[in-house]
Amino acid sequence: MRAAVSIGLTVVATAVAMVALGDNAYPWVKAVHVIAIISWMAGMLYLPRLFIYHCEADKGSKQSETFKVMERRLLQVIINPAMVVSWVLGLWLAWTAGYFNQGWFHAKLMLVLALSGVHGYFSAAVRAFAHDRNTKSARHWRIVNEVPTLLMIGIVVLVIVRPF
Repeated sequence: MRAAVSIGLTVVATAVAMVALGDNAYPWVKAVHVIAIISWMAGMLYLPRLFIYHCEADKGSKQSETFKVMERRLLQVIINPAMVVSWVLGLWLAWTAGYFNQGWFHAKLMLVLALSGVHGYFSAAVRAFAHDRNTKSARHWRIVNEVPTLLMIGIVVLVIVRPF
């Protein structure tokens, strides 16, 4: 519920700003988009670290139950809303700027889709941990922890350098 309220307020505030600012809205929407991306990435980098520590906790222990709460809240209150806001505003920015016919944007979009897939994988892992059904090792989560970083590097290079 909190996540839905957070998303709703952000979208409404951004829409109001877009209407109020008119042609000057683009940099403000872009600023909110970047803030949402930073929030999304922070969560995507922290969540697998929680999984690593959670793997080392005994099932049913107080520590394990604390990790369950932390993982659920991180996903529902920060990562999910940040991803939605990133997508909505990013698509609006791309449409407004006319990027949909540019090669660098197609490549970036593919990497953002991959990042969204990783997000889905993490969401499934949160559910598995919540039911004490995680089958992955701490080593697995250490390796998977690097995937969002690699995708982020590719996305940033494509947006800044626009190599094609």
